[in-house]
Amino acid sequence: MGKTRLEAFSDGVVAIIITIMVLEMRAPHGTDLASLVPLLPVFLSYVLSFVYVGIYWNNHHHFLHAAQHVDGRVLWANLHLLFWLSLFPFATAWMGENHFASVPVALYGAVLLMAAIAWRPFQAAIIRANGGPRSVLAQAVKGHDVKGIVPLFLYSAAIPLAFVHPAISGLCYIAVAALWFVPDRRIEARIQKQA
Repeated sequence: MGKTRLEAFSDGVVAIIITIMVLEMRAPHGTDLASLVPLLPVFLSYVLSFVYVGIYWNNHHHFLHAAQHVDGRVLWANLHLLFWLSLFPFATAWMGENHFASVPVALYGAVLLMAAIAWRPFQAAIIRANGGPRSVLAQAVKGHDVKGIVPLFLYSAAIPLAFVHPAISGLCYIAVAALWFVPDRRIEARIQKQA
């Protein structure tokens, strides 16, 4: 089956996730700049999550660009990924509203970890639906996947580290976002090579 509906549905879900996150930021009742200061943790949480959602959307786009077909496995793997992404607004709001307290920061990390884990079956399903090891995507991502493995370790470490000091976890989350800010260039290079 074609991939158009999957792309449109996923884009719509991502747009809703971002909309919900921004709606969680409430305008202050004061009229001076000082009234914005208490909202700083909420805003910083939003910015981090916005970057993460953007990273997932960008890489999702690259993966589907490399794919010609989707099947039932891809659809379910995509829903699994979107489920975890849909929890970003809740985890973001809880972390920001509670000024980066340990439990909300740990939960935020758990949601990030589960989204990263959900990416793996999504990738495998797309590869399987598009020719397996001979597919464009399989050829692009073969070899060492440092960018794919490092986040799993950082998230896994950040969750318990939130109880040592939430700022350590925050640095882990920022490090992963910085690592993935530029999408995986192997996919574009492989597509251009085959064109």
